[in-house]
Amino acid sequence: MTRPFAPGYRIPTDLLLKAYASGVFPMAESAGDPEVFWVRPEKRGVIPLDGFHIPKSLAKTIRKASFDIRFDHDIAATIDGCAERREERQSTWINAPIREAYLQLAQMSHCHSVEAWREGRLVGGLYGVSLGRVFFGESMFSRETDASKVCLVRLVERLKERGFALLDTQFTTEHLKRFGAVDVPRGRYEKMLAAALKGEAAFNT
Repeated sequence: MTRPFAPGYRIPTDLLLKAYASGVFPMAESAGDPEVFWVRPEKRGVIPLDGFHIPKSLAKTIRKASFDIRFDHDIAATIDGCAERREERQSTWINAPIREAYLQLAQMSHCHSVEAWREGRLVGGLYGVSLGRVFFGESMFSRETDASKVCLVRLVERLKERGFALLDTQFTTEHLKRFGAVDVPRGRYEKMLAAALKGEAAFNT
């Protein structure tokens, strides 16, 4: 971690993209904290695209086609969903400067969302940053069972279809490990990152 920005500071998009390209990403202590700090983990979470695993119970849900999956339909609402307080998480690292910065990246086609809709309601989703052939997953949320998990499956499908080489999850959790997420030491990760930044992959055509 490095020093925080001054309160109320806006994150320049060029600085944010350079940070991602060097293996660094921003976080905040809470939604109400105006400061932002940079994180460069010793171990980085990665889901190998060729090692992605779909649990059997989730495969059944996917076959039912319970959700209308949309890409980049409402990125702002997806970010807000990720920032919601929930019973298992009373605070969030998504504050106002971070929200604003990612909406700006969306206008530049560097921030994308995968969204689960049902009967006209956004019930789950995820968002992240694309750069080169890398997708940096930022956050996900569910208002209905398995909604965000289905979005993750659709994300991986799209990344494979579009020629992406690396899916970064920042950290690993027990939840993500069920899908094949692994911890990668910083040095190895930075080599993987450098290789995947070469060339271009379009999240949307």
